[in-house]
Amino acid sequence: MAYRIKIESEASRDIQEGIDWYNEQQANPGRKFHSAVKNAIAQLMVNPFYQIRYDEVRCLPLKKFPFMVHFTVDEVQKLIVIRAVFNTVRDDDKLKT
Repeated sequence: MAYRIKIESEASRDIQEGIDWYNEQQANPGRKFHSAVKNAIAQLMVNPFYQIRYDEVRCLPLKKFPFMVHFTVDEVQKLIVIRAVFNTVRDDDKLKT
């Protein structure tokens, strides 16, 4: 059975910020970034069991973009909660708040 996905509001903001940033750099590369995020989420629905990195949070790097999807897995409810889509080039202070 595939897992359900819940995207926290902070993660939604992260995704939109990434789209906006890439669109400012060139004409519409934000679509490619958004597609990479959607592909990663689809991958998680099938197999969410990546290595735990910290505090029960697992991470999946995006292909072709310096971002990682940070998520938790509730095996009982078959639920994946996307906590953040973090730019790995930025300062990590954001994760500490």
